[in-house]
Amino acid sequence: MPAAWAGAVLLLLLLAGCSPLRLLEPKQKLLSRVRLEGVKQADAERIAALYQQQPNTSFPLPKLAIYQLGRTFYDEPRLQAKRTRIQQEFAARMQAARPDSVQVGRLLVRREKRTSRLQRTLDKGNAIMRIGEAPVIYDSALTRQTVEQIGIFLKSKGFFRSRVTATDTVADRGFSLRRLLGGPDTTLTRRVLVTYRVTENEPFRYAQLDYAIPDSAIARRVMASQPASLLRVGEQYDEEAIGTERSRLENLLKNEGYYDFRQQYVTLEADTSFAPATVRLRTIIANPGPGERHYQYTIRHVQFVADAGVTRFEQARDTLVQDSVYYLAYQHRISPKTLDRKLTVRPGDTYSLTSTQLTQRQLSNLDVFRFNTVNYFRVRTAPAGPDTTRRQLDAVISASPAKKFQETSEAGATYVAELAGPFVNERIKIRNVFGGAETLEFGVRAGFEGQSTSTQVEGVVTTTSVYTTQIGANANLVLPQFLMPWRANRYLTRFDPRTRINAAYTYVIRPEYTRTNLEATYDYIWQRSAFHQYVLTPIDLSVVNTPYLNPIYEDSLKALERRGSPLIRSFARQLVPSFNVTSLYNSNDFNQTRNARYLRLFAEVGGLTKGLYQSYLKDKLGLNVYNFTKLNADYRRYYKVAAKSFVVYRLNGGFVSALTTSTVEVVDPITRVTTYQQRYVIPYDKYVFAGGSSSVRAWKPRRLGPGSYASTKTVGGETVQNFDLEQPGDILLEGSLEYRFPLYSFINGALFTDFGNVWALHEDPRPGAQFEVGKFYRQFAVGSGIGLRFDFTFLILRLDVATKIYDPTALGNKFVVSQFGFSDNKTAFNIGIGYPF
Repeated sequence: MPAAWAGAVLLLLLLAGCSPLRLLEPKQKLLSRVRLEGVKQADAERIAALYQQQPNTSFPLPKLAIYQLGRTFYDEPRLQAKRTRIQQEFAARMQAARPDSVQVGRLLVRREKRTSRLQRTLDKGNAIMRIGEAPVIYDSALTRQTVEQIGIFLKSKGFFRSRVTATDTVADRGFSLRRLLGGPDTTLTRRVLVTYRVTENEPFRYAQLDYAIPDSAIARRVMASQPASLLRVGEQYDEEAIGTERSRLENLLKNEGYYDFRQQYVTLEADTSFAPATVRLRTIIANPGPGERHYQYTIRHVQFVADAGVTRFEQARDTLVQDSVYYLAYQHRISPKTLDRKLTVRPGDTYSLTSTQLTQRQLSNLDVFRFNTVNYFRVRTAPAGPDTTRRQLDAVISASPAKKFQETSEAGATYVAELAGPFVNERIKIRNVFGGAETLEFGVRAGFEGQSTSTQVEGVVTTTSVYTTQIGANANLVLPQFLMPWRANRYLTRFDPRTRINAAYTYVIRPEYTRTNLEATYDYIWQRSAFHQYVLTPIDLSVVNTPYLNPIYEDSLKALERRGSPLIRSFARQLVPSFNVTSLYNSNDFNQTRNARYLRLFAEVGGLTKGLYQSYLKDKLGLNVYNFTKLNADYRRYYKVAAKSFVVYRLNGGFVSALTTSTVEVVDPITRVTTYQQRYVIPYDKYVFAGGSSSVRAWKPRRLGPGSYASTKTVGGETVQNFDLEQPGDILLEGSLEYRFPLYSFINGALFTDFGNVWALHEDPRPGAQFEVGKFYRQFAVGSGIGLRFDFTFLILRLDVATKIYDPTALGNKFVVSQFGFSDNKTAFNIGIGYPF
């Protein structure tokens, strides 16, 4: 027993030796915790963001402990001595290299490269310390600043009678080794708890909204826009909303032609003496000066310089006129008629900031200019006519042409099934192909990829690795207008209409089969706003052909079909005609750094006209045609909780079904008698799937579900789950919750949980696969994991490691987290480009 006590005491002493308080200097204290009390109506999160000092982060990683670990390997005197030694060494080498200035320059570069790394380590610590956080030393002056900032914030939100106080006390509720041993407590007295106490009192609200606008023309426009005002009688006073209202008024008047108007002319005065807890707010829009007024501007001339930045000596630009706009270029490579459709800045129109920004955005979307600007110049001559309130502007649009040809090459390799698979991609983009700002892109790709194949003979499963050869090509033509038999583009200018024609061909060779897929689409694309896009595809054709199918593999596909898997249909010769529409709203950016929303709605209907040509295609060409409908909704929400930390969730649902039954040939495996049955059949590629790097990440791609159905195989006489087969479904429900946070430099981390599954809509031979209202929620698969994101700004590489928590298809206990392991069937490793959602 004494030995056990001695071991426990030794352990406690070791833990005490690891205390972060060892990092403090004498009389320094560690900020342990910050607490906020009394906030009932104000935004507590906004107040917390005002803290001048925050305790060290402990979630999701104990940053102070990591810093302390790195500090044990940090030897500052040794680093300083090494820096001095390097400087002396290079000084001697540079002295010996003189007078060769080139060699001296190279030595200087090498010296700076080596010493800069050492200096960074001296300034910020070693790599482990930089992952962690240095201890936050409590500073009472910063606490007083925080009290002032919170008071200012509360008053900006209408809490004019609020009070804020702060107390700093010893955090004495933690563990104390000395207190446990009966000695004086000197450890916890060096940890500080700061408490901010807020007394809000009643917030002030708007009792009256007045306007003082000496310019009658301005007054009429402002009063007419009252329904769009951000300020309402009875609402709480808010300086942030007042600032936004000033911006709204500025944009309103700029869009009404007041080119010189600035936000500085707008003042909002608050009078709190009107009545208790009320504010009388007066909006004052001043004139530019005594005896002056605001002027509206109309556009007199518009010039478009299509080759800005190009200089040719002793040669003037040629000028063409299209709809009263002057187009200038040394050589008119882009049709002025095409450019004219993208201009919303027109001669004779009233100046508008929105039209200016829209013109710039639409010219950028053409992808034939490197940049473009719209500049305005005041016309100095007196305005003609009796209206002296208007003045004129000349607009000059300058656009610098981009390179006509752009080539992108990519080469790499995959490692799958213990085989290295090289691949190459080559893309060529040609701008302004036919002189109408069209872009034509060609792409070819070829590669090898390893895949595992399994064969079962007399209960023995043999797995081998084989190469799959994939060769493909595609052509994509984008036109900056709608191709349609009537002239509608003039009325659609503000929606940036485009037509996209795409064709692609894929050729796949495997030992079991050879498969080709020819696709063609015709799309209309337009923008409702900067964040909202529509895509209408009236023509979507796909022709699938399988020139070779190994008889043994075909028999296995038929066996799978009898067990409910429709995989064999992906090898049937078929024509898939459809039309679809997509609505995409995305307020985020490429690197997902905003508090944003994402919503994608998709609807597709195929094979409606199959009755007109199905018999001919089936009899003459052997092509099957199926009708179907497919719906999908994908919603994502991005919450920004800190500078580089986000909480993100996703909800995704889909549905697909045949519209009518089709005749299916069924062969009895024993009697070999062929019968024909009516079944709901859809093309295999139109099914919904779950699992993979952008779905439920603990499962392999397309391997989850359906429902509670468990696909099995026999290995060594034992029945085990078979995760090698894709599991298509008719209904998809899935979701994800992810916390993203910074780790070190360009490396970010993630903690996530995914859930979801697919189900069969109609009667299905797979037990447990059918969707049932009373039990589907108990069939959600759940997986959790961690991830790393390498953010290179222009490219984001992602590594996710996910393990299964709850598996509705498990043969035994459904909670499989206790069986954690790193095998393929327990934990999945996902590598990808970009965020999963």
